[in-house]
Parts: sequence; structure tokens; C-alpha cells
Amino acid sequence: MEIALVRHGQTDYNFTERLQGTTDNPLNEAGIAQAHEAARLLADEPWDAVVSSALQRSTVTADVIAAALDLEVAGRYASLNERAYGEAEGLTKDEAVARFGTDWPGQESFEDLQRRAVAAIDEIAASHPVGALVIVGHGTFIRSFTDHVVGFPTIKPDNAKSVRFDGLPGRWRVTQGLVRKDLHS
Repeated sequence: MEIALVRHGQTDYNFTERLQGTTDNPLNEAGIAQAHEAARLLADEPWDAVVSSALQRSTVTADVIAAALDLEVAGRYASLNERAYGEAEGLTKDEAVARFGTDWPGQESFEDLQRRAVAAIDEIAASHPVGALVIVGHGTFIRSFTDHVVGFPTIKPDNAKSVRFDGLPGRWRVTQGLVRKDLHS
């Protein structure tokens, strides 16, 4: 099975570098254009199904992609939602650190996010036994799954970009889009 984990298009929070997390923001104009560009790039390949997180920035991106692929969205899953940043949502990272330090009230730990991401991808892949699956989600969610698969820190993909994998639940490998985190920065 091949999967493409596609990050949703841009929102105003992305543009202003605010922690978005589970805040259900819509795509902005640039994000809608990015969703169409992602759809155009994916349309060059055969895909069997499209699913997304339950947050509207992903559902709209998935709707655009599915329409371009002449598919219906096969599911919207809360298990694919972005990492919760708790009371820091809506703040910039600097504002959150100034207000709360590095322990933000209500924030989902990266380890908990990673466990949730691995379980969600494996479960969704098993419940959609197709050859090629597009999963539209979120940057830190995608990074946590990718880090697990490769065993080292990566960076989240840009809006409407993807990381590709092939394999089976519990046995994935990255095939495209991996960006290793610079460990010296």
C-alpha cells in the first residue's frame, strides 16, 4: 500500500505563525489555492481513496483533492487531528513561552501525539485496504508519524505538501518528501 500524508492548505494562523492545534480554523485564500495545487500534483498518479482529519482546514483540502481525483472522501477521523496545544492555541510560540514557560496547560505531549498518530495511520490503512491512499492531516501530526517511521527527527511538511510512505500497518517506509531536521540548529 502507498500512502500520501498531505498537510492541509494555509490558514490565517499558519500565516501569522500562531499555534493552531485543535482550533478549527478555515483555509485562507492562499490555502485554497494550495489545496488545488496539491490536487493537481496528486492527479498525475492513481489514488484509490482520500480521507482526512475532522478539522475543517483538512476536510476542505481533502474535498478539493478528492474532486480532482474523481473520488468521494471516504472518511473524516478525529484521530488524525492536530496536536492539542491547550491554552497556548492562538498564541505565537514566543507568546506561549512568555506566558507559560515550556509547559503549556492542556498541551498533548509529543509522545502521546506520536502514539496516536501511529495507531491512527495503521487503523485507517487497515480499514481502507486499497493500493494508494491519500490522508489529509496536519504538520506536527505528520512529523510525529514520520519521526516514528524513520527513527530520527524530521520537520513538518509545508502547507499542502506531502510525505509518501509504502508498506503495511506497522511496517512503513518513507519513499518521498522526507526532510531531516538539522540537529545543529
